[in-house]
Formats: sequence, structure tokens, C-alpha cells
Amino acid sequence: MSNLLIHSMSEFSALILDCLQKAGAREIVEVGAEFGGMSQHLANHAAAAGGRLTSIDPAPKQEFLDWVAASPQVRHLASPSLDAMPTLSGVDAWVIDGDHNYHTVSNELAIAAEQSVRDHKPLLLFLHDVGWPCGRRDFYYAPDRIPATARHSHSFDDGVVPGNPGLVHGGGFRGVGQFAVAEREGGPANGVLTAVEDFIDDLRDEGREIGFAFVPAVFGLGVVFASDQPWSADVAALLHPFHDNPLLARMEENRLLNYVTVIGWEDLTARRAGAPRIAA
Repeated sequence: MSNLLIHSMSEFSALILDCLQKAGAREIVEVGAEFGGMSQHLANHAAAAGGRLTSIDPAPKQEFLDWVAASPQVRHLASPSLDAMPTLSGVDAWVIDGDHNYHTVSNELAIAAEQSVRDHKPLLLFLHDVGWPCGRRDFYYAPDRIPATARHSHSFDDGVVPGNPGLVHGGGFRGVGQFAVAEREGGPANGVLTAVEDFIDDLRDEGREIGFAFVPAVFGLGVVFASDQPWSADVAALLHPFHDNPLLARMEENRLLNYVTVIGWEDLTARRAGAPRIAA
């Protein structure tokens, strides 16, 4: 039943591509490719606009690598984002869906902001997983790459469920050895949305005009954009109907409960069959 569980950033592709078109974005950088579903949409847009997609992922799936090998308009950097991003320049838009924790996202955002000033490019960033479960709780693909002072206590084996700020043993949304989750939800320096909010506050304190939209669906899409550009009003108008939309938020609450329920069924089936379940 896993195919019933939509989860990809590509579910937002039409909205993201419309924003890219309004902003005239040509040079696009993607952080986190996985199977390459969103990558293909971004590459098609970049090619049509006369630009290029650069995709950063140290360990994407083979399907993505096969596609890149046949896609000359795409450049793949097989490095962690914080190593690869500083080597780039002239970026019109960033699409971030990588390691979902405060330390990584904060530094990704800081690099993007520094480059926007250096290269005289207005900020335009799209971030996935700003909603539950990563919005207020760190997830770590490689905890050892996070400085100890920035890393929360975490577990590879336990899971999370909506409404519980702690962990549940042997169930819920969990990494099954593929990623770790922070033991507690909430508090300072914890989660993707917290990183985005702190970043926006800092930029506004510096006097930069920044807009933000939160789309409460499919784990949450966040859009950070310069609000002083000729295209800013058009992007804001595209995003406004979805921003903090209460109907979308209620539907997402229901989807998440169903998501965790299906994962529980898969756990039970796997245990009965004596096989491990694939990570959520």
C-alpha cells in the first residue's frame, strides 16, 4: 500500500514551476534528488529557459543517476550540500529537500543568502518538509556530520506520531536504520520550519525585504522570496491562496493520520512475514 502514500516535493511541481517562470529563473540548484522525480520537472524548466539544473545529492538512487547520464542539461554534484553549495555562483532559485535538520538547513539558507548578495541575485528558495514531522523536529541522515553542539539526542529505531512530542517504540514514522529522529519535538534550534523562521527574522533585521509562504500539505512547502522585485507581486499572488490555508491544513492532518496508520499495517505485515519494513 506504500504507493498510496504521497510524499514527494514533486506534488508541488506545478506551483513551483509557475513561480520559477514568474521570476524568470534560469539557473536552478536542487538539494536532494532521491529518485529524481522533482529533478526532471526542474531540468525541463531550466532547459526551456536557456539555463541549467545543478542537483546536489551525495547518495541519490540509481534511477536518478541513470537519468542524469542521459541528460546533458543537468549537472550532478555528489557531495553534501554544505560542501557543494559554496562552489556555485549565479543561482536564480534554490530547491531544498535534503537533510531535514536545523543545523543543515540554517547553513544552506545562509549560503544561499550570502551568494544572493555576492552575485546580485534576488532570493528565491523552495523548501520541503517545513510541516510535520520535520518542521519542529530534527531528522538526521548522517548524525556524525552534525556538530555535537548542534545535534539533538536522537534515535534510529523509534518513530514519531502526530500529537506526540516524544518517540514511540517500534512504530510510527521512522527511519528503520536509514535516518534518525530527534527525541523531542519543539524548542530552539530544532526542525526545518524553525530554521526558516529564524533565517527570515535575521534577514528582516538586516533590512532585507523578504516574503514567506507556507503551504500546509504533503509535509509542507515553504517559499522564501525577495519581496522587492518586479516579479514579487506575481509570485505572492500565486502563493496567496495556498498560504496557511485552513482547509489544506485539515486535509493534511487527516492524511498524516492515514499515513501513520498505513505504516503501522506495513509494520505488522512485515513482522508476521519475518521481513523488515522499508523506511517511511
